[in-house]
Amino acid sequence: MQQQQPLLQSLHQEERAYDADEKVHIIGLDDGDDCSTTPPPFSWRKLWQFTGPGFLMSIAFLDPGNLEGDLQSGAIAGYSLLWLLLWATAMGLLVQLLAARLGVVTGRHLAELCRQEYPNWARLLLWIMAELALIAADIQEVIGSAIAINILSRGVLPLWAGVIITALDCFVFLFLENYGVRKLEALFAVLIATMAISFAWMFGETKPDGGELMIGILVPKLNSSTIKQAVGVVGCVIMPHNVFLHSALVQSREVDNRKIGRVREALKYYSIESSIALAISFMINLFVTSVFAKVFYGTEEAKTIGLVNAGQYLEERYGGGLVPILYIWAIGVLAAGQSSTITGTYAGQFIMGGFLNLRLEKWIRALITRSCAIIPTLIVALIFDTSDASLDILNEWLNVLQSVQIPFALIPLLCLVSKEEVMGYFKIGTLLQTVSWLVAALVILINGYLLVDFFSSELSGMFFTSIVTTFSAAYVCFIMYLVMRSVSFSNLWARAKAIWGS
Repeated sequence: MQQQQPLLQSLHQEERAYDADEKVHIIGLDDGDDCSTTPPPFSWRKLWQFTGPGFLMSIAFLDPGNLEGDLQSGAIAGYSLLWLLLWATAMGLLVQLLAARLGVVTGRHLAELCRQEYPNWARLLLWIMAELALIAADIQEVIGSAIAINILSRGVLPLWAGVIITALDCFVFLFLENYGVRKLEALFAVLIATMAISFAWMFGETKPDGGELMIGILVPKLNSSTIKQAVGVVGCVIMPHNVFLHSALVQSREVDNRKIGRVREALKYYSIESSIALAISFMINLFVTSVFAKVFYGTEEAKTIGLVNAGQYLEERYGGGLVPILYIWAIGVLAAGQSSTITGTYAGQFIMGGFLNLRLEKWIRALITRSCAIIPTLIVALIFDTSDASLDILNEWLNVLQSVQIPFALIPLLCLVSKEEVMGYFKIGTLLQTVSWLVAALVILINGYLLVDFFSSELSGMFFTSIVTTFSAAYVCFIMYLVMRSVSFSNLWARAKAIWGS
């Protein structure tokens, strides 16, 4: 671990993600040989103590934007893209485990390390990109929550009122955070359970075909009519702000990163916990996709369905029952929106504090972060109403904005976890580096396809074309700068020779 000491020493004066008295104490933390590289034996009690960060991270896989992607995938492609949902979740898990590895080993989160790694101009540009991605995600989450409130109030509360109610969740977040991180994690456990019960109930009400569901998971299918939905499935899974968030969340536990055995132990428990959390998120996404595949696949409504009108369409098909399916759907969406807006506030604190090295009170940072999203969201809510199809068009633009930012979280992450001077003993190996870069390249190319398809259909004229071309050139140049700084071609050749033996 000696290789990483200079970096840690240069950062010791900065504000930490969690103060020592805020961290969860792990039993047996001081037991054993300080020089041991072997982690202590597995303990269910320790797994429970490490459980929490992965479930907060998994909320980004369940936000209203993802739910809209799920329902559109099911309505237009049926069960045929469930295999892609499974593999996209697995790719998301790989990225999140690398983020957790970075946070545990260095004791710093990604935004802080980016400030250390890059020159000022690149650091500020990365910060702007991260903030834009966070604002885009937060607008989707707040609007989704406001739509659910509108449904549950039977239209009494307009969209703008739902936005204001959702904005108040930052005070819930601040209140619970003052009483310890475990209280906050308990709240998210309740919200995830609410989503699981709501969408499982819908699954039971609509009774999707089990045989077709299993074929959809196990047999890859893709054609020209479902390519756009396939791109959306992959694009929705990896959220830029979530990579920054997870690298900070794992620091809420006491881990002595000077002891190799203790770091290995933490990484083992976080890997198990994150895998369980994303398995649950996969099942919830599966429920939503399957319900809309059963009800709307091959119908006229499939072409127009979105988060705004999905509840009404379900009500027309399955209006009866002990609890109307419209309200079951709204409760699930509300839980998704509320939980994701709180994690967005959390991520915003780490992103702003890390990139800018701000030493502000937490409530001030939360208020600033919340305002960045709530003000534009409130403007959107005042312009549109829940019957306006323009909300779905806005959602497409927000998805594009987030897709643009993905390289600026993935590339710095892969750069840092591959550097021995940062990770020391825990630098990722050649095989994992190669797989990780391939996954990153695949995700970037898929989102690039989405961008080209979107702009070619939405924009026309010389003026708009010249603007898009200029920004595209600058965008590609910045990505190339990050990649060239991260990986030298000589190292790439050495890795290729090591893997293929040529």
